[in-house]
Amino acid sequence: MASLFKKKTVDDVIKEQNRELRGTQRTITRDRAALERQEKQLELEIKKMAKTGNKEACKVLAKQLVQLRKQKTRTYAVSSKVTSMSTQTKVMNSQMKMAGAMSTTAKTMQSVNKKMDPQKTLQTMQNFQKENMKMEMTEEMINDTLDDIFEGSDEEEESQDIVNQVLDEIGIEISGKVWRNVL
Repeated sequence: MASLFKKKTVDDVIKEQNRELRGTQRTITRDRAALERQEKQLELEIKKMAKTGNKEACKVLAKQLVQLRKQKTRTYAVSSKVTSMSTQTKVMNSQMKMAGAMSTTAKTMQSVNKKMDPQKTLQTMQNFQKENMKMEMTEEMINDTLDDIFEGSDEEEESQDIVNQVLDEIGIEISGKVWRNVL
């Protein structure tokens, strides 16, 4: 019983309205099809009366045909309005959802801003920058030291020549790059 008295949400109202608009659109389409059938029938009757030479009947039927065509044109106008209403409903629904999302986002941002301490954040960023600079200096010093160690050592070249000579005697060829990687 509780579900019978449940308050309709905006989404429920919009779904209901869209259902009604689709039903109206189907009804209009059926009515237009019926009018087209009547139009063809009237055209056949007008031709029939024209063959028999009944001018008065042709005039009356022609007036009916004109009225029928006007009615058919009006169904197109009504159908267009129903489609427009459906589109407007969808636009309003999306705008409401966007407004809700924006509201939630604003509340979230507000709570984050309350919890954030600008001074603490600034201090953390400054500490990070200071430690990063220290790390860069240490890395630079290590790279300089390694470059000095591996750069232009005469002993290294001599030992490499001796090893290459021994390997040549044995019949094994190793490029200088591979040997440097071994050291």
